[in-house]
Amino acid sequence: MPTLIQEKITQATEILEEKAIDLWLTFVRETPAAGDPALDLIYGLDLTWQSALILTRSGERLAIVGRFEKEAARSVGAYEVTGYDEGVSGPLLEALKRLNPEKIAVNHSTDDVLSDGLSHGMYLLLMRYLEGTTFADRLVPAEPVITALRTRKISAEVERIRQAIRTTEEIYEQTFEFLKAGLTERQVADFMQEKVDRLGLETAWERAACPTVNAGPESPIGHVGPTELQVKPGQIVHFDFGVRQGGFCSDIQRVVYMLGPGQEAAPPGVQRGFETVVQAIEAAAAALKPGAFGMDVDRVARKVVTAAGYPEYKYATGHHLGRLAHDGGGVLGPAWERYGQTPFMPVEVGHVYTLEPGLFVPDFGYIGIEEDVLVTSKGVEFLSTPQKEIITLRT
Repeated sequence: MPTLIQEKITQATEILEEKAIDLWLTFVRETPAAGDPALDLIYGLDLTWQSALILTRSGERLAIVGRFEKEAARSVGAYEVTGYDEGVSGPLLEALKRLNPEKIAVNHSTDDVLSDGLSHGMYLLLMRYLEGTTFADRLVPAEPVITALRTRKISAEVERIRQAIRTTEEIYEQTFEFLKAGLTERQVADFMQEKVDRLGLETAWERAACPTVNAGPESPIGHVGPTELQVKPGQIVHFDFGVRQGGFCSDIQRVVYMLGPGQEAAPPGVQRGFETVVQAIEAAAAALKPGAFGMDVDRVARKVVTAAGYPEYKYATGHHLGRLAHDGGGVLGPAWERYGQTPFMPVEVGHVYTLEPGLFVPDFGYIGIEEDVLVTSKGVEFLSTPQKEIITLRT
């Protein structure tokens, strides 16, 4: 049975044909210190000396590596391996002359950080090696190839994301049983991280801010660590949390209301805010179809929130999810400068996104719900179990 790396390399060949790009060159060195994100897709190991991984639209797969990494490269089970001692330029130029590609994709991008793995220094080296040849004029960005390869999840990748989501939801359930008034955000986060540690897993993003726990209206919102603020009756507790399992991530937000004395349900203002966010997610999910643009999906969700009288949230409605919590490619976001061209990238079958609109309810706290969804030919499949009702806990 092919490994995940082998399956992704086969997919890469198909994408090169689709994009009419003859050759994709990943050029790296000392990757433990300065790794190219594309290596996770097509190699899965580190490389030390200057190394070139070459994939062509005709199906050739070449790895030009230092002598002492030849066996490791062969162990990937996907490449014809060439080793060198004194310099990579000789075997690299020999391969390019034999293949004679018209378009050579290299890993740089102004919009997608996960397609921007070719460092400036390595680019200068590559141009030095190509000096005096016609190949220097044939370089094109590999962003279309890398973005498609990373964001079009194959079934094995989707299954790993599903497992990370199942684990995350189980930890959430245990956390809601543990949660009570008087605990600090830090104590709640420690409980969740202890569950992650017991499973031998990692958090989906930096541990210092995963989970985010927001207890009440004074808690800072965003990618921030938990504080010493206490969970109190009559307030919202908001969570943002995910795990990395099998090399893939989940990213889920949940909302709890801590019932105060005499309360049987969340106050109308909290309930209205919660229902507005749920409606925004449902609107985004309905718009999230193959061929739609990210900015259009964002627009319909954002309109639900603002039409209800709340300020617009100052972030994208959603992002790709996969090997990373923020997995590159396009965003379901507005056409703001900071997002570059990513809101104009089309939605495709096999994409996995988060949907995460939010709003703030004065005196109570932040309401942010985040669901993980898969785009299919028929629309959206929810991978997470949607939170349709606010969780209420008696203290």
